[in-house]
Amino acid sequence: MAGQWDIFCAVVDNYGDIGVTLRLARQLAAEQSVAVRLWVDDLRALQPLSPATSLTAAQQWLEGVEVRAWTAESVSGVEPGEVVIEAFACELPATFIAAMAAQPRPPLWLNLEYLSAEDWVAGCHALPSPQPCGLRKFFFFPGFTEGTGGLLREGDLLARRDALQADVAARTAFLERLGVRPLAGARLVSLFAYENAGLAEWLEAMAGGDEAVQLLVPQGRIQAQLQDWLGVTAMQPGQVWPRGRLQVQLLSFMPQADYDRLLWCCDFNAVRGEDSFVRAQWAARPLLWHIYQQEEGAHWEKLDAFLQLYVEGLSEPAALALSGLWRAWNAGQGMGLAWQSLQPCWAELAEHARRWSARQAAYPDLAAALALFYRNSLSCAA
Repeated sequence: MAGQWDIFCAVVDNYGDIGVTLRLARQLAAEQSVAVRLWVDDLRALQPLSPATSLTAAQQWLEGVEVRAWTAESVSGVEPGEVVIEAFACELPATFIAAMAAQPRPPLWLNLEYLSAEDWVAGCHALPSPQPCGLRKFFFFPGFTEGTGGLLREGDLLARRDALQADVAARTAFLERLGVRPLAGARLVSLFAYENAGLAEWLEAMAGGDEAVQLLVPQGRIQAQLQDWLGVTAMQPGQVWPRGRLQVQLLSFMPQADYDRLLWCCDFNAVRGEDSFVRAQWAARPLLWHIYQQEEGAHWEKLDAFLQLYVEGLSEPAALALSGLWRAWNAGQGMGLAWQSLQPCWAELAEHARRWSARQAAYPDLAAALALFYRNSLSCAA
C-alpha cells in the first residue's frame, strides 16, 4: 500500500507520546509500504529513543521514517499526505488544515486517541466528527477488545520475544551488554515509573522478602527517590547497591528495541504511561502499571477498567492480589503488604500474562487496523 502519511506528535509527557508515534511510524513504513512523515515539536524527546536523531536538522530519515521538526515555518507550504494523523488530540496547524481542505481528494484525517479499556471506547471508535472547514475527522481508539483499533505490535515481535526467552545464552549476553550480571536464583525486576510515594515501602518489602530480587532501573523520573532510599547523593548507570535480599542497579536510558528486550528478560516489569505499558504486555510477564495521573482522579476509572479485563480467568486470590498491588502502587501506599500478598500467586500470574498476550495477539495490530481503515475509506469514496 503506497502513499504518503503525515503523523503529528506534540511531546507532552517525556517519552510516552513520541514513543508511541515513533513505533507506529516505523511499522507503517516497514510493514504497510507507507511513506511516513513524522512531525515532532521537540526532537530532544526523540533522541534517547532513536540515538541517531539530529537535534538541529529540519528534515532527517530515521529507521525508514522521514522526521520533520514541527514549527509554523516548516509546515507552511507542505502538501498533505493521503492520511493525516494527529496523535493524542494535538492540534494541527491552521495552514495545514487549509491545505488539506484544498486537496482534490481531501486526506483521511484521524485523531489517534489515548489507550483505554473503558466500555465506551468501542462505541466511539471510528466515529466521524464534521469540522468547520468542511472536512471530517475520525476518532481512532487503540484498545483491548473487538471493535477497537488494537495495540501496536510489529509482525515479528512475538517470534523475536519467544526466541530470546527460550535462549538463556542470548538473554545473558544481552544483559551483559547492558552491564548486568544476572544473579543466580534471583527474580529479575525492571522499574520504569513516575515519582511514587510508595517506592520506599516497596523497596523495603523486596529487601526484606524471602526471594532474592535484582532490580534494574533505567534512568528516569524515579531516580531521585531511589537515591534518597539508598542514601546516596548520585547514581551512575552500571552501579550496583545491595540492600538485604535486594540488589539495585541503575541502567542507562536505552533505545526502544533494547527496552523491549529488557522487558522480555525480566520476571516482572513495573512500567508507566502507555508505550511501556503495552510493551510489557507483549513481554508476557507479570506487570505493574503506574498510570498517568489525571485531574479529579479520572485515571482511576481507566485503571479499574483495565484491571476488570485483565484479571478475567485468574483465581479470586490472584485477582485480588494483583488488583491490590496495582491500586497500592498508584495510591502510593500499602505496597509492603500488597507485594507480600502477591508472592503465593506468582506462578499463576506468570501463566496468565502469557495467555493475555496471546489473547491480545488474536486481534489485528494498530498499524494494520489503520491501513485497513484507510483502504475502506477509499472504497467508500469511489
